[in-house]
Amino acid sequence: MNDRQNRALDTLLSTDAYKLDHRRQYPKGTEFVYSNLTARGTRLADIDATVFFGLQAYLQQLRQRWQVFFDLDPDELDAVLTGYEEFVTALLGPNDIGAEHFRELHALGYLPLRVRAVEEGTLIPLRVPYLTVENTDPRFYWLTNYLETELSAQLWQPITSATLAWRNRALLDERAALSGDEDAVKFQGHEFAYRGMSGTEAAAASGAGHLISFTGTDTLPAIRYIQQYYPGSDGELIGASVPATEHSVMCAGGRDGELQTFDRLLALYPCGTLSVVSDTWNLWRVLTEYLPARADEIKSRSGKLVIRPDSGDPELILCGDPDASVGTPEHKGVVRLLAETFGTVVNGKGFRELDAHVGAIYGDSITYERADSITRNLMDQGFASTAVVFGFGSYTYQYQTRDTFKMAVKATWVQVDGQGRDILKDPITDDGSKKSATGRLAVRRRADGRPYLIEHAEHDPDDELRTVFEDGQLLRTQSFAAVRANLRRQSAIRDQWAGT
Repeated sequence: MNDRQNRALDTLLSTDAYKLDHRRQYPKGTEFVYSNLTARGTRLADIDATVFFGLQAYLQQLRQRWQVFFDLDPDELDAVLTGYEEFVTALLGPNDIGAEHFRELHALGYLPLRVRAVEEGTLIPLRVPYLTVENTDPRFYWLTNYLETELSAQLWQPITSATLAWRNRALLDERAALSGDEDAVKFQGHEFAYRGMSGTEAAAASGAGHLISFTGTDTLPAIRYIQQYYPGSDGELIGASVPATEHSVMCAGGRDGELQTFDRLLALYPCGTLSVVSDTWNLWRVLTEYLPARADEIKSRSGKLVIRPDSGDPELILCGDPDASVGTPEHKGVVRLLAETFGTVVNGKGFRELDAHVGAIYGDSITYERADSITRNLMDQGFASTAVVFGFGSYTYQYQTRDTFKMAVKATWVQVDGQGRDILKDPITDDGSKKSATGRLAVRRRADGRPYLIEHAEHDPDDELRTVFEDGQLLRTQSFAAVRANLRRQSAIRDQWAGT
């Protein structure tokens, strides 16, 4: 087979093996299957809602992949379906699954599906669906849940990452409102996760989720993901970074030449922000010898030199180790040492800001809990919470699974021989978290703005689940700016939930 045929075959096989014959396992006369995607719970005790994101990208990817199949000419199609049958036989042994259902789908020429969803950027409480999906042609009732595996695989990570970023942003906004520059928070969370993700596609989707709440990123594919799948943001800044060094750069000049490496970098970047990893050998020597020796030059730059520690306990490195000998660099920590060399300014909230020519970023093993402890510690010392930038990497975004928020696609309604049936999953051996909704579903809002689920729903005019995809066509799109704006609105509404 040629490349196009192989891509078409891969599309037909983008599911779990056990789904290959579900078409024949449904009751005779099955015409429609209706499913939903919902976060059923949480492993993070303080999260009661998640950020919906990633569907628009997935639907475009889905349509593009299936179009390769629909564009096959008859001879190409025969070869692909023969390849499908050979693959399935090798996998399952002799069987009667066949491939005529795919031949029939090819003749139709599009995906006969309807997807209804809330707007992306919406905060959805646990156990309330993000979306529903159903077939529109009774011949293809099997297609709805044939796509379950891929739908789950493609959406759980952008939703999870967008939620974690929103959680971090809420923390940093809260601290900045008390102590620092609130406008700086959008750059205070910088995404470093690419190298620790399971691949470029995952890094792009996850990194895009981060960028709903923040603007700092080093994950270039995340920006391309947004440009491709969420265009039309009218010039809004999607993501930004700064010139920065790595350890190989610092090592290349030799241990005895580290100060000269700083000199070379300052000459190379006479203005703007420059981030320098500074613990290649001795962080404390950099802070107590090299920077004081170049203080006048640094303070004369039109820009900021950002010092990046990269090892040790983040809170102790940035805020100081109370168990270290009093007066030592270790006892003072990075922020206090920068303050001693370059000075501070007291802001309108009574907290000290580092001189605008210097800053600090820490990007190793930062978590919500560590960001919480570090900002609290800084404020206890009189510093603004925005004195440091956090690099959120794979320790934040890859140490997650589909079960972080117990995400699942489940069917809740079928139609057999013209009769609708409400169905549900409710295992007696479970704690109740796996119990599914039932019937056709709708999402409404309470008086306080909190979305809630309605079961056994039909044609609800107040339903926030709106058709976004039908019969191969994407019917509703959002720009990334609109997704961001929606989350800001939803966050304001979310604050009302807590008070009701």
